[in-house]
Amino acid sequence: MAVTAIFGARVKRKEDPRLITGKGLYTADITPPGCLYVAFVRSPYAHARIKSINASKATSMRGVVAVFTGKDIKGKLNPVPTGWPIKTDPPIKIPTYYPLPIDKVRYQGEAVAAVVAENPYIARDAAEAIEVEYEPLPTVVNQEEAIKPGAPLLYEDVPNNISFIWNLKGGDVESAFKEADVIVEKRLINHRLQPTPMEPRAIVAQYNAVTGDLTCHITTQAPHIHRLLLSMMLNMPEHKIRVIAIDVGGGFGSKIPTYGIDAVVCHIAKELRRPIKFVEDRRENYLATTHGRDHIQYVQLAAKKDGRIIGLKVTSYANLGAYLSTAAPGVPTYLFGLMLSGAYKIKAVDCTVYGVLTNTAPVDAYRGAGRPEATYLIERMVDILAQRLKTDPAEIRRINFIRSNEFPYTTCTGIQYDSGNYEEAFEKALELAEYKKWREEQAKARTEGRLIGIGLSSYVEICGLGPSRAVRGTGFALGLYDSAIIRVHPSGKVTVLTGTSPHGQGEETAFAQIVAEEFGIPIEDVEVIHGDTGMIQWGMGTYGSRTVPVGGGAIALAARKVLDKAKKIAANMLEVREEDLVFERGKFYVKGVPTRFVTFQQVALASYQGEYLPAGMEPGLDATVFYDPENFTFPFGTHVCIVEVDKETGQIKILKYVSVDDCGRQINPMIVEGQVHGGITQGIAQALWEEAVYDSNGNLLTASLNDYVIPTAVEVPNFINDFTVTPSPHNPLGVKGVGETGTIAATPAIVNAVVDALSYLGIDHIDMPLRPEKIWRIIKEKLK
Repeated sequence: MAVTAIFGARVKRKEDPRLITGKGLYTADITPPGCLYVAFVRSPYAHARIKSINASKATSMRGVVAVFTGKDIKGKLNPVPTGWPIKTDPPIKIPTYYPLPIDKVRYQGEAVAAVVAENPYIARDAAEAIEVEYEPLPTVVNQEEAIKPGAPLLYEDVPNNISFIWNLKGGDVESAFKEADVIVEKRLINHRLQPTPMEPRAIVAQYNAVTGDLTCHITTQAPHIHRLLLSMMLNMPEHKIRVIAIDVGGGFGSKIPTYGIDAVVCHIAKELRRPIKFVEDRRENYLATTHGRDHIQYVQLAAKKDGRIIGLKVTSYANLGAYLSTAAPGVPTYLFGLMLSGAYKIKAVDCTVYGVLTNTAPVDAYRGAGRPEATYLIERMVDILAQRLKTDPAEIRRINFIRSNEFPYTTCTGIQYDSGNYEEAFEKALELAEYKKWREEQAKARTEGRLIGIGLSSYVEICGLGPSRAVRGTGFALGLYDSAIIRVHPSGKVTVLTGTSPHGQGEETAFAQIVAEEFGIPIEDVEVIHGDTGMIQWGMGTYGSRTVPVGGGAIALAARKVLDKAKKIAANMLEVREEDLVFERGKFYVKGVPTRFVTFQQVALASYQGEYLPAGMEPGLDATVFYDPENFTFPFGTHVCIVEVDKETGQIKILKYVSVDDCGRQINPMIVEGQVHGGITQGIAQALWEEAVYDSNGNLLTASLNDYVIPTAVEVPNFINDFTVTPSPHNPLGVKGVGETGTIAATPAIVNAVVDALSYLGIDHIDMPLRPEKIWRIIKEKLK
């Protein structure tokens, strides 16, 4: 590996100049000549039969080209596939879900017809002119209500609305609970969230009738997977479909799935032989783009009187919405259940998850995806145990941490944590937060009638998704390797083609830093290309904090393959044996004679000239690598939050927020800090403000930014961020991933702090979000 100052440097992001000056190319920016526009007619009902659709008024309007309904495309488009049909006994029930419904709608905002017009305004007006006759049906939006006898059924072939029952068991749970000195129980709600990326979803589809090729610009996090699922719905060969997603304005998981209306837009483009464009507005984004979280959990934790946790039982009811989105079944099961023991040596875990269908928008991955739900559960229960035992919650954590000399550590559920030093990060966080000082301040404040609370959250997450054998064993439809091609041009400039699909995280910079370090060249000499299936080899996309661990790992290995070839050429150029060469800072030099060298650029040119190529070697310097990691990676850390609760108003003020995270080696600390900042902000938002709310009729009451609160810089405090560095021993770069750490850790830290502030009132839990009115009412009730 070349030794330079590029890897680990705070390099400004290469992608930012175009993005912040308005020169990015987003899907909505693309309008091909002759483009038509689609508007969708959406159901106002959460559950209803479609009795008739009358489009005569719409089709008579000037500028309207066509109207398509579910009956028009029946037999022409296949149902929407599910990409993660988890393995359960009895087998998972995957209901048939059509791109446009034929006879029944199952959630408010479901598209029932597509109107095509010469401009988006005519399309919208025409959509409003379409008359749909519905027969409203009983609705059910709550997962516990949905499984009760007599509850409205979404699908006749899914009894009790239960798609699956999944169980994970490790260790002797029954013995653990028999041996326990104390058992704490709690019902926890991890409520539904609306992802809210800055850019809503969009698609522009163009069909070439001569070649039979379909080109789609789509807001997606996984272009190749999107192409595969589109080919299944459209009955088209994959190689005839090109998916392009160059600049994508955030996703947070909501742009992983392939949506039925994507196939509808593509079908219309084929039918009309014209480019077709659809860009959703924010209301559509909230109504019909996937939501996240939405678990109701019943938890029992068994412990000894000294605070050692010895067993955990969990029954979770996961709301999946009206149909199974692309990755939906795996999120509340494997990504949740495998991480329930957190950073602790818990020897027995029993988890059962009910996957329940309801008359709500489908639920899929949202930043953290299963890991936030697991971390929130165990971190809340640790604090509840501490309160029961009248012990400092910091001490409970110290007692139960996996020790640094125990790694690699295999949990009772069978996964192996790669490396960690949980105590170091924990103690560093307490020191930065001035934990002892704030405990003293808290005691003093209570004598003055003030409510100060201190919340801790220690987490470990499963990232770098991940080993193909492992994920295939869960039912995931594909492997989770990733790919890289590195092409060194005759000038020594480098093009990197990555199978991942960055959409705001900064990998155009981070990947260039990897290559610049490996080759000892300026970062400006490295170009990173992503997001175009017509140019790039197969890749699995960006989610699950996998882009740098897996995609970056592939790039590093490809670079090293290039260097292996380059070294052979350099040896011929210098007329020495290959083993007599050293590569450092972009130069191949003879051992002991550093003045006798050739540069990387000189070798690159020589690789195309041919005269110095060893016998049988092909010209050029390029390499292709598919990297399938041997294990996941496991970032970890501790966050500390200090709050003050206003007794008179219920307002919560964050006095101090400290994070100490460990994501392994850091390629670019500035980007790492940015990811942590964004993650913490989203985690705080769930704890205090954000909540997707349906009424009993399935109407989404938070269908606009007037009703769904997301924080701004005004509401978010300053953060004190620090890090420890524990490299992943199996990753080629020693990295672990950082995109979701803040979101995972922040939510329980906030809730633990607020509950700690109110614990003197006998309160041990409050369900999120912790809005002022809720806190005020609880205080008033307790002080009666």
